[in-house]
Amino acid sequence: MKKIFSLSALSMAIGVACGAFGAHGLRDVVPPSELLIWEKAVFYQLIHGISSMMVLNANKLVPEHVARRVALLFLGGTFVFSGSLYLLVLTNIRWLGAITPIGGASFIVAWVILALGTSKGTNH
Repeated sequence: MKKIFSLSALSMAIGVACGAFGAHGLRDVVPPSELLIWEKAVFYQLIHGISSMMVLNANKLVPEHVARRVALLFLGGTFVFSGSLYLLVLTNIRWLGAITPIGGASFIVAWVILALGTSKGTNH
C-alpha cells in the first residue's frame, strides 16, 4: 500500500509539472486545440492521483484489497489515458488517441469497483 501511495504522489508531482509545462512551455508551440488536449490529460492525471491516495486511506469504508485494486486501476488508467494524450500532443502521432479510451475504461472500472467494494467495507 505504501508503494502504491508513493506512486500516486509521484503521479501528482508529474501532473503538476506537466500542467506547468503546458501553460508555459507549450503555450506558444502548439495550437490552442492541442493545448486543450494537454490540459485534459493533466486534469485526469491530477483527479485520479488524488483519488488513488484517498482510496488507499479509506480503510474504514473499503477493504484493503479493493482499495489496492482501485488505486492501481487509477494509476494504470492515468498512464494510458494521460500518457497517450501527452504523447499525441508532443509527437502529433494521431493514432495515439485511439488508445486513450483504454485508460478511460480503466477509470470507469475502478470507480465501479469502488462503488461495489464500499458496501463491503469494515465500517469501524
